[in-house]
Amino acid sequence: MAEYKFLIFGKYSTDDVVIKDPGLAKYINLDARFVLHTHGRHVKKHLGKVNVNVVERLINNMMRTEKYTGKKMSAYNVVKKAFEIIEKKTKQNPIQVLVDAIQNAAPREEVTRLKMAGIAVPKAVDVSPSRRLDIALRNIAVGAVNSSFKNPKRIEECLADEIIKAARNDISSYAVSKKEEIERVAASAR
Repeated sequence: MAEYKFLIFGKYSTDDVVIKDPGLAKYINLDARFVLHTHGRHVKKHLGKVNVNVVERLINNMMRTEKYTGKKMSAYNVVKKAFEIIEKKTKQNPIQVLVDAIQNAAPREEVTRLKMAGIAVPKAVDVSPSRRLDIALRNIAVGAVNSSFKNPKRIEECLADEIIKAARNDISSYAVSKKEEIERVAASAR
């Protein structure tokens, strides 16, 4: 009996996707599922979101934005169309482009506030890999929604552009510029 191989959106394989950042390698889940909808099974488990596919996490982050709040199928279709646009523009596997974008948009350092003698002192700290992934996905989604606001371009095109720019480490990407800003503030707080 032949074993069926699942593909993301029925098109994209995750076999040839390479994760170059060793810190994020354990946290970027590329297991293909028949449907990218886990129904929140991971919620009650410690670090359970690590078991959720990275594309579904991007869809969930798109749902956190204004127009798509709680509309999973709308966000699903936006990400699906954005992946088709990415494939046309870059001639690469969109999953690989997304993974590269996440690696380039994930900040390595950020600032926390320490209370010392009644005053708050900023202190630079390393960011955990799980939080790095969360911040990168959130900034990619927010950047796409911000660029589509009062713009004739559709949200799918804006999301595709944001992912492609972040994958190329282009400073005009919202996610990469936020990462640079966070790391610059952390460097000054050292």
